[in-house]
Amino acid sequence: MKNARVIYENGNHKWIAIVRDPERPAYLIDTNEYLVISGDEAILLDPGGSEIFPAVFSALSTQFDPRKVGQIFASHQDPDIISSLSLWLEFNPAIKCHVSWLWANFVPHFGGTPDNYLALPDGGAEIVVGGRRLVAIPAHYLHSSGNFHLYDPQAKILYSGDVGAALLPPGEDGLFVEDFDRHIRHAEAFHRRWMGSERAKRDWCYRVGQLDIELLCPQHGAIYRGQDVRRFIDWFAHLEIGLLKL
Repeated sequence: MKNARVIYENGNHKWIAIVRDPERPAYLIDTNEYLVISGDEAILLDPGGSEIFPAVFSALSTQFDPRKVGQIFASHQDPDIISSLSLWLEFNPAIKCHVSWLWANFVPHFGGTPDNYLALPDGGAEIVVGGRRLVAIPAHYLHSSGNFHLYDPQAKILYSGDVGAALLPPGEDGLFVEDFDRHIRHAEAFHRRWMGSERAKRDWCYRVGQLDIELLCPQHGAIYRGQDVRRFIDWFAHLEIGLLKL
């Protein structure tokens, strides 16, 4: 089963990581979910596939009343990160989902009505949770053509979606990156294949490089912290991507 870990706490503001599930079937990709709590409100980031809804719901409930989760952030349209939306909408029909305008007519196939969706413009937008300002940062073509990451300027945390993701082998399932050089080997093939635009990559590295980030939290694999955040951005900036050599 998944478990929930507090990765940041300051007063009534928390970040909760709902991390990998050792009991998942091997044919399903493992995912991380994140819950940002501000006072009595919360937003759930990329809530996962429908098949893991019970595990995510159970883990989340150990840290926060799920009835108070009023918003969902979908970085893009992939089923491994948003197909559980239909079950969240069944639980709370009033929940709001932030998603790129590009997918605002696609993601609703998972359920809900137009009132449940808040379309993000290409340039990004602010998302307010319990009075706290979060920033949706453009990450288009990394890997989805309509893609966003979410930055918390006060907590200095960037939720980076598939950027920074690593497909970890059994036994290497720690919450944080402990050995960058060893860890990054499990990220290289994923980034070379799934990241499709060299220009978009450079733009992202420049934009994110200007931010004050203490934790970089990807959708798959371990969390980068401290100096490893800068190490990852530099590594990604120099990585050749978007090519398939047959």
